[in-house]
Amino acid sequence: MTELHHPLAGVYAAALTPLQADFSISLQPVCPLLSLLAARGCHGALLFGTTGEGPSFSAREREIALRVAQEVRQVYPNFRLLVGTGTPSLEETVTLTRRAFELGADGVVVLPPYYFRAASEDGLFRWYDLLIRQAVPQGKYLLGYHIPAQSGVALSLDLLAQLKESHPEKFAGIKDSSGDPAHAIDLGRRFGASLLVLTGNDKLALHALEHHAGGAITAMANLYSPFLRQVWDIYNQDGDAIEAQESLNRRRRILDKYLPFPPILKALLPRFYPLERWSVKPPLLEVSDAVADQAWLELSALDKV
Repeated sequence: MTELHHPLAGVYAAALTPLQADFSISLQPVCPLLSLLAARGCHGALLFGTTGEGPSFSAREREIALRVAQEVRQVYPNFRLLVGTGTPSLEETVTLTRRAFELGADGVVVLPPYYFRAASEDGLFRWYDLLIRQAVPQGKYLLGYHIPAQSGVALSLDLLAQLKESHPEKFAGIKDSSGDPAHAIDLGRRFGASLLVLTGNDKLALHALEHHAGGAITAMANLYSPFLRQVWDIYNQDGDAIEAQESLNRRRRILDKYLPFPPILKALLPRFYPLERWSVKPPLLEVSDAVADQAWLELSALDKV
């Protein structure tokens, strides 16, 4: 069982961003989607992460959506909102992060400055250190976003330790989307539960919890959050969560054939919820009905077992 939980520990959906045909954000479905996620076991949601196509949106677009997203708390007052605010620009990231907290975000998940991929660890520390000092208020939290396959910039264990030592409260930890089981072990061995780790891979949910992680933020939670919540609940009640994890794995193995996630998840979502099918923003392209039908057929076959 995990140690004493961080205030942000739990199960999160890396929420999809509803888009209209002209690629503008469709605001009306934002709260219905978040309400469905809350009703299906999510402690919260990450807006404008990778699954939410975050880097494709301007600061103004993110602000407008977050204003609407807060309305979910009228029905689910404890639902947590995390926001992706990382950009290569320190100034823009500071502005986005401040605004996210002003609008009620509980935490931010921040990509490293991903253009200068050869930046030193001292330079990365300086960037995050300035961001935290300038934009994160007391009682709020920043998590680094470790997704080196996408960003090209890894957040090393030494860098995490330096940030945690300098900002023991405000620097909560990381979203670990490396997909590397060994990295989950290394994080647990180095930090125990002192660093909040939220795994970004459904297949590693139980593995990460067993190595002191505090939860998960995953794309598949848009469709299958009850399975992810089941892993969390069983593990934290000292139960055997292996079968719940395998239920996740079977579905993730299917969805992994249809990457990237935003197009296929947006095509499948209306088959799970009373929601319309939403566009994706270029450079992503929508999947065909034939591809969506095939994925749905494979997933439906599991539900009949």
